[in-house]
Amino acid sequence: MFLALREMRHSKARYMLIMVIMLLVSFLVLFVTGLARGLAYANISAVQNMPANYYVVQGDADQTFRRSQLNDLDLQDVRSVVGEANATPIGIQMSTITANDTDAKTDVTFFAVDMKGLIAPAITKGEAITNQKKGSVVVDRKLEQSGITIGSTIIDQATGMTWSVSGYVQDSSYSHTPVVYLNLADWQEMKQGMSRGAEVSQTASFNVIALNASSNQVTKITDKVNHVEVITPKQAISSIPGYAAEQNSLLMMIAFLFVIAAFVLAVFFYVITIQKTSQFGILKAMGTKMSYLAWSVVGQVMILSVASLSISLLLTFGMNLSLPDSMPFQLDTSTLILTSCLFVGMSLLGSLISVARVAKIDALEAIGRTGA
Repeated sequence: MFLALREMRHSKARYMLIMVIMLLVSFLVLFVTGLARGLAYANISAVQNMPANYYVVQGDADQTFRRSQLNDLDLQDVRSVVGEANATPIGIQMSTITANDTDAKTDVTFFAVDMKGLIAPAITKGEAITNQKKGSVVVDRKLEQSGITIGSTIIDQATGMTWSVSGYVQDSSYSHTPVVYLNLADWQEMKQGMSRGAEVSQTASFNVIALNASSNQVTKITDKVNHVEVITPKQAISSIPGYAAEQNSLLMMIAFLFVIAAFVLAVFFYVITIQKTSQFGILKAMGTKMSYLAWSVVGQVMILSVASLSISLLLTFGMNLSLPDSMPFQLDTSTLILTSCLFVGMSLLGSLISVARVAKIDALEAIGRTGA
């Protein structure tokens, strides 16, 4: 390490330029990773934040919530296994709404849930709604950016039904649209396209049953109800339309960035190693161990990668604070640690090419070239 630090102090400009390149590459990797995580969260947060460990969907729905159609008989069969408190229905409908105080149209996803059940929304501002009170909803706070505030009246473009916004929930999106929570009574009217106050059938279907169940209970449900499938939250998230394609594309970009980073750094250090062939040959002739020379090369890469990564982390946090709320960006601690370790690891992997070059240097040939 002494040799590595000594050389870096002697050639400040050269290594500063390399660190700037590493800084830009690591910042790009972190930013794209944060964007990928933010887009994922904006797509799935409503499902990801649900306190359920299984979901019951129709067997031929390809594990997709919106394609599934269940009824009260299915709900009764499931509750007979797990208990009433551990199974709650969810109705899902994508639509477009307007508000009485704004002309802008906004795409939303309606979630009809039991307001006293397992997945009742947690209110962050305003008031919760009850199962008995019709005409009120709670909405994701992102709708505040569209001018929809507590007390606003929203109108569903498909059915003409209206609701008053009673409160806000935080981080509740589905398929990149904010979620509007309503009770099951309003859901029945909405599904049948009937005006409020008319007689409502109690057999209106819903899409999913959220469960808090054990694996043994899941097996019993599958055996008892033939036409349903019980899936995990991970399967449910993967089946959200567009989620897998979006994440696979972004993950491929991130993977290529890591490969490019390793390749660029490997080329830079390989060129520097070739330029120092004579010096390495002289050190070998003086009896310097190969392990010491290898550690010198690897140590330089480690110092530069850690230093550039630390600065890029600060830049990423600073940019995150300045980004508008409408831009999905998220970097949790586990993602940061994984990304940082991968970046340093790929940098060190690229340095092994230079180490292999140093190992092949012949001391006598190098000294002869210097003498010539």
